[in-house]
Amino acid sequence: MSISEFKNESFLDFNDPKVYKKQVKAIEKVRSQFGGKYELIIAGKKVKTQQTFTSINPSNKDEVIGTFYKASKKLADKAVKESAKKFEEWKKVSPKERASILFKAARLMQRKRYELNAWLISEAGKNFAEADGETAEAIDFLNFYGREILRYSEKQPITKLKGEKNELFYIPIGSVTVIPPWNFPLAILAGMTSAAIVAGNTVVLKPSSDTPMMGKLFYDIMEEAGLPAGVLNFVPGSGGEVGDTLVGHHLTRAVAFTGSVDVGNHINELAAKVNKGQIWIKRTVLEMGGKDAVVVDNQADVDEAVKGVVASAFGFQGQKCSAGSRAIVDKRIYNKFVKKLKSAVEGITIGDAKDNYMMGPVACASAQRTIMNYIKIGKREGKLLTGGKLIDGPGYYIEPTV
Repeated sequence: MSISEFKNESFLDFNDPKVYKKQVKAIEKVRSQFGGKYELIIAGKKVKTQQTFTSINPSNKDEVIGTFYKASKKLADKAVKESAKKFEEWKKVSPKERASILFKAARLMQRKRYELNAWLISEAGKNFAEADGETAEAIDFLNFYGREILRYSEKQPITKLKGEKNELFYIPIGSVTVIPPWNFPLAILAGMTSAAIVAGNTVVLKPSSDTPMMGKLFYDIMEEAGLPAGVLNFVPGSGGEVGDTLVGHHLTRAVAFTGSVDVGNHINELAAKVNKGQIWIKRTVLEMGGKDAVVVDNQADVDEAVKGVVASAFGFQGQKCSAGSRAIVDKRIYNKFVKKLKSAVEGITIGDAKDNYMMGPVACASAQRTIMNYIKIGKREGKLLTGGKLIDGPGYYIEPTV
């Protein structure tokens, strides 16, 4: 297999009227598909259940993105067993063949780019650039991990020792549970899932209940790319019921999770317990939140520092583990910085994500409540510079707050 050197996917330029128009048209197309109903998919078969839940457009909570059938403990158990069964076949497929599926999926994403952006804008409340950046990252993951498995499948370098004949090679390990976050419901989901699959593992995917459509779209792309039925299983449901069943299952070999510290710690504890029938120690990959600081010293260009802080703190409504939560500023330029920051934040435009405002809604009602609670704490512990209130409107809007 001859492949080119890896290069990051370039971003779309929405300052170009033609590009902007294409994105608007894709949003109109996606909005015409709102309200669909989507089944679980286990071993390639669609499954309906007694319970459902809805994905809501955070820009307008009266709009239903889609209705999803909800998995039970019994179905979660079945999904892991079917995944473990399929693993015995999938692990024997050559790395080149597995990589070729990822490369084809990447090309499909490139062709569907505007549509994927439109779903992210609609379901996650991202503006055009934020959505496109995420789709580009998802494409990068597919292209990168496809190349990585080819590298790892080659003869590996080892230290030669006299009198010994050694070799190093990597093997797939089994069924992997993937639990991605709501804030990057395509990119991080695609990264964790594709890495496991291309390495020869099978996956049970439990998407975020706030953004399940992105998981369904990714499933469809992988299926269209030629991924055999059962290698990837789509099992939406609650964290307490479905997530815990998947993580604790004796046939689950590894868990990949991105989300809150509390949930990550819970998964770590649950995965560490060796259950009846389990013959290995589970591996976990847990990416959790942070409290990031931006440091501004007295030699900084204050205007540029303000721009950087605003972009970091309020891009995608600050709903990133990489978002700047604190600005630590040299006292010699503090007053000047604060004055300029206040002006810049008050100039942020807010509105429906489909209209490409700098800031859209926060993810959901629970996120809105949590953020407002932190604002109350901030008012008690410090001085409110600007913002701090809910914004009247059809969605989950909050004033940008310092």
